[in-house]
Amino acid sequence: MPPTPEDPAPADVPVEAVAPLARGLLLTRLLTDSGGTLSPSELQRASGLARSTVDRVVATLERMGYLRVDRREVSLAPRLLEPGNAYLAALGIPDRLGPMARRLAQELDESVSLAVGDGDGVRFVQHATRRRAVSLTFGIGDLLPAERTAAGQLIATGWAEQDWARWQDRRVADPDDHGFPAVGPRQGPSPDFPALVAAAGERGWAVDDQLVERGLVALAVPVRSPDGRVACVTSVSSHTSRHSAESLRRELLPCLRDAIAAMEHELRTAPRPADDGGAAVGLAAWTGASKQELGREFIESLARGLTVLTAFGAGRAELGLSAVAHATGLARATARRALITLVHLGYVSTDGRLFRPTPRVLGLGFPVLAATTLARIATPHLEELAAQVRDSSSLAVAADDDRDIQYVARAATRRIMDIEITLGTRFPAYATGMGRVLLASLPPAELRLRLDRTRQRALTPHTITGRAELLAALDEVRTRGYAVVDEELEIGVRSVAVPVRDRAGAVVAAVNVAMHSERRTHEECLTDVLPRLRDAATAIESDLHVTERFATVPKV
Repeated sequence: MPPTPEDPAPADVPVEAVAPLARGLLLTRLLTDSGGTLSPSELQRASGLARSTVDRVVATLERMGYLRVDRREVSLAPRLLEPGNAYLAALGIPDRLGPMARRLAQELDESVSLAVGDGDGVRFVQHATRRRAVSLTFGIGDLLPAERTAAGQLIATGWAEQDWARWQDRRVADPDDHGFPAVGPRQGPSPDFPALVAAAGERGWAVDDQLVERGLVALAVPVRSPDGRVACVTSVSSHTSRHSAESLRRELLPCLRDAIAAMEHELRTAPRPADDGGAAVGLAAWTGASKQELGREFIESLARGLTVLTAFGAGRAELGLSAVAHATGLARATARRALITLVHLGYVSTDGRLFRPTPRVLGLGFPVLAATTLARIATPHLEELAAQVRDSSSLAVAADDDRDIQYVARAATRRIMDIEITLGTRFPAYATGMGRVLLASLPPAELRLRLDRTRQRALTPHTITGRAELLAALDEVRTRGYAVVDEELEIGVRSVAVPVRDRAGAVVAAVNVAMHSERRTHEECLTDVLPRLRDAATAIESDLHVTERFATVPKV
């Protein structure tokens, strides 16, 4: 896997750079560029590091919750989104302009993206997609060559001489764009990019006529900050089955310009964001404890260096050394060495006094993790739960008809007697533990409507079918925070379920443990299973909350 042209030459490494931090960032980026999963041997070959070094870096990142190691495979974990979330919060563009981009996508019925410059490339920071048979797969964090995008033409209007020189060097070193995993190889001759940039600068808009991929066309207009700089570029993308580049410009440019004017007004008038609370104070104590527990397998300087990236955020777009040290709980000398390393590698920029994160931080897991689903987030935690209780565990959401639950993730156990359920299976909500958890979360009026549309028939002699009795059972679930259902869906099946909540506190799913009723008593479910079930739900929620900070997480 070839490095990107932004990777500095070894001879340029500052004396005070933290080598373990650089290695951790390298492995994380290799995993990202490979789709999120590699074996330790593959990481060793791709990085050129010794196997022992790879193992120690992986162990440290696993301890931080940034990676998972399972069956000799190393995978990105949702908590790795924390540095990227900190960058996006510091940038402020997704929070301020993201809702406007989503409204524009609905109005135009086309995909809308917000992008910023990243070296000689373009990095997406917001993406509102329209679901179609032929849909766009680019997402938050993806990096594209500037010369193959409409947004890149506009961003390059502000390039200095050294930026153009860097672009020329990269084009010579990587003519087929292997350093950009989000796009395919070039097809056909390269466009005259400087001429496209000059034309875009004169017109104030740019088009991409199938430069990224055949069949894809895009129209872009810059969004300028109050000081006149390009804060980001808004692009509308479509397929040639719907628009040509010319029809896209002719039909959508007026509406896009109106949206850009509203975005620029928002940037001029919006109040400065409040400080969102900072990073984890007390990091030094945590890393010290981890070092004591894991010994030489835990690389303390790597953990501390990565957490420096989370010192930034809303209201903390740029920080001085003392502020970074305070936010992380690190000594100034430790924070300084981490910042020197991050500046050298391009993840942080500085004017000599203040530091700010760069878009390159999004290359650490964001393109993979921001495109995940609730089911994928939940599955590792369900597997851990099933291994603990030695019974199957599942995650379910409300089905489209609002009357059933639908299984979207599951971890089964191997037993002589087990409950066989496949993904996609639907059961009546009123007769299941997960269904009652979901029903109990509804507002009273919506609950009444839901029950009015449902025929509550007896599935077993134990099924609750009376309206008053069912409402009383739901009140109990609401009060206790869990549901236990004994043989109401099927004779011999007992389950205990708890809710899964999103960042706003809304119940979006339920997780359960199901077993044969002879295996545990009702009381044993509460003492032996429920605490572990709640821990699993909390772990799922933690991963969900960090993922959905800037990304939309589908339920399936």
